[in-house]
Amino acid sequence: MTKSVLIEKVSEKIEGLTKNQTEIVVETVFDSIKKALMEGEKIEIRGFGNFRLKTRKPRKARNPKTGESVDVPWKKVLYFKMGKALREALNSD
Repeated sequence: MTKSVLIEKVSEKIEGLTKNQTEIVVETVFDSIKKALMEGEKIEIRGFGNFRLKTRKPRKARNPKTGESVDVPWKKVLYFKMGKALREALNSD
């Protein structure tokens, strides 16, 4: 699903909002999530899941083509853990 499809679906669901207004709402939600993650906060959406950042330590890796050793610097990665309701919905028959 793309952002434009999401905006369209939300616009259909909520009567009285134009697509432009819906786009502002969706953009605001995404910007708020991004800002919170950049500040190191954990995002918890009940029934859906949790988003948080984890830091990967620097490590040595190997270039598979040349076999040469490569230094991989530390980096932050997004971690998502799905909520119980979402997990049950995905795993139901």
